[in-house]
Amino acid sequence: MTVTIKTIEAAAQRLQGVVIETPLLSNLYLNERLKAKVFIKPECLQHIGAFKFRGAYNCLSQLSQEQRKFGCVAFSSGNHAQGIALAAKLLGMQAVVVMPSDAPQLKLVGTQYLGATVRQYDRATESREDLAAQIATETGAILVPAFDDWDVMSGQGTVGLELVHQLQQQGLTPDLVLVPCGGGGLLAGTSTAVKALAPTTEVYGVEQENFDDHFLSRQAGERIKITGDEPTLCDALMATIPGELTWSINSKTVNEFLVVGEEEIKMAIAYAFRYLKLVVEPGGAVALAALLSGKVDVTGKSVCIVLSGGNIDKETLNSCIERYPD
Repeated sequence: MTVTIKTIEAAAQRLQGVVIETPLLSNLYLNERLKAKVFIKPECLQHIGAFKFRGAYNCLSQLSQEQRKFGCVAFSSGNHAQGIALAAKLLGMQAVVVMPSDAPQLKLVGTQYLGATVRQYDRATESREDLAAQIATETGAILVPAFDDWDVMSGQGTVGLELVHQLQQQGLTPDLVLVPCGGGGLLAGTSTAVKALAPTTEVYGVEQENFDDHFLSRQAGERIKITGDEPTLCDALMATIPGELTWSINSKTVNEFLVVGEEEIKMAIAYAFRYLKLVVEPGGAVALAALLSGKVDVTGKSVCIVLSGGNIDKETLNSCIERYPD
């Protein structure tokens, strides 16, 4: 198996009427600042405040009624957890999610509110993969990876499908598309869709500076694992090695990987609040951060960025706004 435009279009059919087709926004302030036509795909407005619902629902909706009886299990710091919880609820399934004890409270509460059972673990002493696998073995539940799964990636690829179609309706083809990159599932799906529908468009993955495993892997020509022991606000981007399946796609479809720092991300969060009127979480703001900090020259070009999530606690949001008030 793999991810193709056909698997992404099939996912879009399953998601029709279930997922929110998020709009494509343009902003005068951002266009003038960058001297470019910038289009914003705000997945922070998606169900559960992140794109993750797309992949979760596409995966679970293909299970048979017999399989659904056993429920599902996943591991996540928050957005995949909420995506799985909502998809399972809509499909009448039980869900168990393994979450770190330091997961953002907003995401923990959101997962529990949607009816999932949360099993917390200690990042330093326990393996979330082992815990989830044990639950799956003991209960027969279907294990749904956060990114390294063909159906999950195809579901996330509907973001790319939508944004290209939305631009085509305006008679435009993007010169560049910038996508946040953690494990690489959103990037793999989106880049596949974009390259199929707009082959001349360049696709960039954007990472946080202490979790730049894709950037390092591109330089090395093979998957590189990092220590992942540096702190970051970007809990959604804390993968320490590119997924085996996601890398098999991203190593071919992504033109370049960009890296942004914590301060650049904080400024992007404040900018989104102040000028775009959008609430964006740290991991969801990295593509905007890359543009605002000049990581790539977009002068005179049409560029699309994905804001992948908006699950940020008020303390973090307030601190970013106070640090970068204008």
